[in-house]
Order: sequence, then C-alpha cells, then structure tokens
Amino acid sequence: MLKLGVNIDHVATLRQARYKGEPTGAVPEPDPVAAASLCELAGAHGITLHLREDRRHIQDRDLRLIRQTCRTRIDLEMAATPAIIRIALELKPEVCCLVPEKREEISTEGGLDVAGGYRTVAAAVKTLRAGGREVSLFVDPDRKQLEASARTGAEFVELHTGAHANAASHAARERELDRLIRGAELAHKLGLRVNAGHGINYENIHDILRIPRLVELNIGHSIISRAVLVGLDRAVREMLALMAAYPAAS
Repeated sequence: MLKLGVNIDHVATLRQARYKGEPTGAVPEPDPVAAASLCELAGAHGITLHLREDRRHIQDRDLRLIRQTCRTRIDLEMAATPAIIRIALELKPEVCCLVPEKREEISTEGGLDVAGGYRTVAAAVKTLRAGGREVSLFVDPDRKQLEASARTGAEFVELHTGAHANAASHAARERELDRLIRGAELAHKLGLRVNAGHGINYENIHDILRIPRLVELNIGHSIISRAVLVGLDRAVREMLALMAAYPAAS
C-alpha cells in the first residue's frame, strides 16, 4: 500500500500569519496539533512537519505536542544543523528527512545537494542513525545525487517532484516524469527506499502514480488548501482514494 504523510506546515503558516507576536492571552488558531490528529483519524499514515531554523511556521511546542499525541509516524523535515539534530535526537521522530533550507524561500525549493555537501550530510546521517532514527534525503532525481545519497547510509530518498508539478507544458511534464521514473529505479537499485513529495496535488497525482517503487507520498499544500473548502477529513480521504490506484507490486 502506498502511504500518505500529510504535511501540516501550512496550518502553522496560517496561524503565524495572524498570531505571530500576539499578546500572551490570545488563543492562536488554527492548531497544527489538532490538524495532525484529524489527519490521522481520516486515515493518513503519518504526519510530516518542518522545524525550520527561523521557526517561520512550525514551533518547538508544536513538535513536542505532536510527538506526545501522534499515533502514526512523524517525518521531521530538517536542516543538517547541530541545533536541529539535537532536537531530533531528543524528541525521536520516526523519520528525519534532511532538506535544503534558505531563509528567503517560501517553501523548500529544489533538492538537497548531497554530492556537494557530502561530508556534512553523511555526518548528520551517521549521528541520526546512531540515535535510532530512520533518515531520508530530499533530492532531485539526479544520478550524482542518488549515488551520493546511497553512500551516506540513509535508508530513504524523497524524490523532489516540484519540477514536474511546475512544468509549463505537457511535454515538459512528461520529461520530468521520465526523470522521476528513472530516478526511482536507480534509487531502488542502489538499495534506497523511495518516497516522493513537493507540489503533488489532486490533478497531477495521476502522473505521480506512474513512478515505480514508491513507499510514501508527502503532501501538504494541496490537502490543506482543499480542506479550506471541504474540511480536513474529506480532503485526506479524497487523496487516499486517489492513491489507492497505485500498483501493489511496485
């Protein structure tokens, strides 16, 4: 079964847009902790969240409370920095996904340069795995990056699907999809398990399901956007229904 991890960062983004710097007496909303529980009740297999260094959306308190209440799996997206690694080792999310992080970006743009920053990434992987965490690397479907990822000792790669999602034409989408398909097959041959995420929505999911070897999709913005119109429970269930078409043998 192809699994769904729901990224709740965008719930926290909405909260922070209104309540950042609010007086102590305010009750910030919407609550990402409650959102995580609703996603689980709707059938999500895990909760994904990104504790950024600048704390622009998810806060430390969110992560701590979700760690206490989550009944599925937590996938913590994180930069490979000592401070965030310490938090991950303390709070023990099931998966730590190392991602690139730029303060000026709205959302994560592009995959991690594992090849270019190999020593830093490999050291972070070693530390996190020694602490009992599964480690995933968020990378573009590029041979050099996938081969470097395998050498780090990470168990997973999460293929960055943003280029496919943002492609301006059908031909461009097909080219990006071909890259993802070839990347997934190469990752599998290298001994890596394969997840995918970024820009996946209710329309392009049909293309994404053509990628072989997938274990989990991490989807946030599209589900939270849909939830504004139909509610979080229905938004999660609709995505799960679409994902049910994924071939069981992949």
